Amino acid sequence: MRMNLRKAMKQVKGKKMWFAICMVWVSVMAMAQSTAHPRIYVTDQERAVFVKSLESVEWKKELVNTKKERLAKYISYWEKDPEWLVSRLQMNWNTKHDKVFLKGGDFSHSKGKAPVPTVRYSGTRDWATDYERPKLEEVQPYFDDPRGLYLRHKEGGKMEWVHPSRSGFAIDKINEQIMELVADAAFLYWLTGEQKYADFAAPVFFTYMEGMYYRDAPIDLEKSEQANISGLATFEVIHEGIVVSLVTTYDFLYNYFKANKKDLHTSVAVFQKWGDQIIKKGIPDNNWNLFQARFLTYIGLVLEGNQNYKNGKGQEYFLDHTFNISTDRQIAIKESLLVYDQENAMWPECASYSVHVITTFLRIFTLLDHATNANEFANFPIVERAALASFQYLFPSGYTVGFGDSHHKMLPPENFELLVANYRKYGQVEKEKLISGLLSQMVNEGVYDRRAKDFFELFFYTDHLIENHSKEDVNTDKLVSPTFYAPNVSMLNQRMGKGENAVMASIVGSFGNHAHANGISLELYANNYVLGTDMGRGPSYWHDDHRNFYSRFPAHNTVVVDGQSDYAAMRTYFPFKLENVFPKSGERPSFDKVTFSNVSFVEPKTVSDQQRFTAVIASNTKKPYVIDVFRSKKQKGGRQKHEYIYHNLGQSLELFDVKNNPLKTMPTDELSSIKGDLKGYDYFTDKTKTINSGDIRAIFTLKSSESPDNFMKLWVKGSENQTLYKVNSPKSNALSEGTAPKEVLEKPIPTLILKRDEAAWEHPFAVIFNPFMEGEANPIANVSFSSVPEYPNTQIIDVLLNDKTTLDRTVLNASESDVVSKDGFYQKGFLSILRTTHNEADIEFMFLSGMEKFESHGWDIVSSGSPFSFTLEKAPNGYAVSNDKPITINMPLPKEGSQPEIHLFEDGKLVASRKGTTNRNNSGQVVFKLSKSYDKVLITY
Repeated sequence: MRMNLRKAMKQVKGKKMWFAICMVWVSVMAMAQSTAHPRIYVTDQERAVFVKSLESVEWKKELVNTKKERLAKYISYWEKDPEWLVSRLQMNWNTKHDKVFLKGGDFSHSKGKAPVPTVRYSGTRDWATDYERPKLEEVQPYFDDPRGLYLRHKEGGKMEWVHPSRSGFAIDKINEQIMELVADAAFLYWLTGEQKYADFAAPVFFTYMEGMYYRDAPIDLEKSEQANISGLATFEVIHEGIVVSLVTTYDFLYNYFKANKKDLHTSVAVFQKWGDQIIKKGIPDNNWNLFQARFLTYIGLVLEGNQNYKNGKGQEYFLDHTFNISTDRQIAIKESLLVYDQENAMWPECASYSVHVITTFLRIFTLLDHATNANEFANFPIVERAALASFQYLFPSGYTVGFGDSHHKMLPPENFELLVANYRKYGQVEKEKLISGLLSQMVNEGVYDRRAKDFFELFFYTDHLIENHSKEDVNTDKLVSPTFYAPNVSMLNQRMGKGENAVMASIVGSFGNHAHANGISLELYANNYVLGTDMGRGPSYWHDDHRNFYSRFPAHNTVVVDGQSDYAAMRTYFPFKLENVFPKSGERPSFDKVTFSNVSFVEPKTVSDQQRFTAVIASNTKKPYVIDVFRSKKQKGGRQKHEYIYHNLGQSLELFDVKNNPLKTMPTDELSSIKGDLKGYDYFTDKTKTINSGDIRAIFTLKSSESPDNFMKLWVKGSENQTLYKVNSPKSNALSEGTAPKEVLEKPIPTLILKRDEAAWEHPFAVIFNPFMEGEANPIANVSFSSVPEYPNTQIIDVLLNDKTTLDRTVLNASESDVVSKDGFYQKGFLSILRTTHNEADIEFMFLSGMEKFESHGWDIVSSGSPFSFTLEKAPNGYAVSNDKPITINMPLPKEGSQPEIHLFEDGKLVASRKGTTNRNNSGQVVFKLSKSYDKVLITY
């Protein structure tokens, strides 16, 4: 029945989506009857209100004045020389070539003859270059030289002749910069009516448009994938940002053009040509599709109705291809929205790209809604859900996780500004209060400077945010959860604690787009920073540093097998399998002392089984600690090596033995491709090593002028002839000032590597991450590791807390089927964590998960047929209990008090109470049976 209901709900959602598309189409059809300009950002009917707002809204006035001031310099150049700006366009001024040829991702040459100078094509798909892009004042007028470009080298400062393919984005960015000035002038003409702005802009606009009209789309001589993604101006249709400036100019100057009898047929033809190129080229099933759709939206909105053009390619045509019609290279918005995980609203790409996709969707619907006034956000609710779900990407500092090609950054305030604008427009007061209050708080905290950068903010942001709300109004706690699992990017986040005591572990596999080859990787936040950082992406996706290091195993906190673990990065399909998790993703149970995950993975290059268990556990201070147990073995067995890699912020890494004696390390030439390892190992520097079989302690120290010393202490399980390496890794490109102190942003990352020359399954890597700050108590006094020889899959970890009387014992098996038995302790199941004090029989808390049967300290908890999770925490006059499956609880008879009684709660309300019965097989135990799951149960006596 549940499956049928879910299917019915999907059908209803589908009908709602189709109804929304139909409503959009009706609105667009009506809109297409209007020929008034401008209309993209603003209309003449809205002009008076806008002008009035400039008198009282300081940030709007500031942007307009900035645009005026920036243009003043170039207008003065133009007044002295009317060709000053137009001559700096990057054009085939002399050759007038109309055909462009590429060799894969690089410009090769151009040829042919057009009646007018044509627009030069970009130099390369790779933005990384050794050469500076000249300022406009440095650009030579009417430059067109067969020797290439004449550019300054970034290092030596020497001017050199450079083939366009080595120039990065210099050509197209110069043209974009010029057209941004032209668009600003067009806007100021509309705003002020001063003709100088229109006279300044028009010649540049028409020169460019005529040059693009007579120049063909590029041809890839290698017939590679490049042929399917090239734009008219750049190597990727998603980089055709100049379209926005061209559309903006056309829209604001349309009436000027008409008044001066300018022929607009060429301009219209170029917009149609550009739209066709975007529809025919690109990548249909990732972020590209949306960036393409945004450009199509601009083109569609600025054109008139289909009936105005012989080819029928007007407003309806391009908006229909944006929202309704899918082609091989351009999937319609209505289908693109289905790419989202419909349950958790996650987009299947790394965090940085995912939040950018949200921005793009919001921009598209904001533009459309300005034209239709049909509350398009409500027609497509998944976009609003995605914007709010993006909080799950955040570390406690408010910066996004760094997996894949991501960078630690704040969520774009623009996403929430556009939501607020929509809420204001359609009277959704409560929603506006929440999100507007959040933005106000960001402004007050100095993390968001509310300024307009361009037209989108100028015309679509609300003039003023709602301020002075209580903390409850801006509380975002409900937008994040203790655990969050996004299967479509293979990401699981675990959180615990608040403020300076917050700890977060982010575990990722490799799934979706812009993913790395990283196995099961860990990113760890503590002490206000992402101490166990990911390394981010390289200088560009085509750069050797990215391909050999940043996107590969050695750059991640993971385990490498035989020095060879690898697979394809970027779009890849190697997710981990989530075996166990507590609490369930998105849930907020009453028991808050433990979060954990257990994930498995088959490393494909070496065909190795891997499993990572990560638990965040509350200490008896406010600072949690983290247990990380990583198992790894080759399926074929035999000779093998496994290397546990961990990168941590800091200026130093020190190693100590179990007696706290410093361990001396010696220089080594190991960890290199010469020795048979991945090329990524060659990026490790300052390599030293030591061999030690015992437990060790490693301390990373991070010093900053702005805070006390920051320590990450690792308690590491020993293993026979384990090799310990201290190395430096290259700088992390994921870091930002919100996730690391400025002293280490551009510095190498100290790295610890543990090597086993045998399988690491029965003797896994086991590490306790113990963060603390100088001047505060370290929550951990000691850690010891043990095992039970008769039960090789069992690991026992004892953590003695800083009061030296409280002990946390974690018993971890490799699976729910494993068994361990010793000295009155029995566990058939995956995990148990017990906190005891003074070794008393009475326990502070008990946590069980993936359990079939558990016996300890007089307790005996038994499943009713399937593995369960169970929590027990000491409470006044008894215990607070929760369970997720039917179980039988056999509890020890209390030494004091009355016969134990159980109280069952549902939705916070007491629903039943009863006394326990004596266990007929053990008179020292009382029995309670729970027939279903309960988040809250009280046992009192």
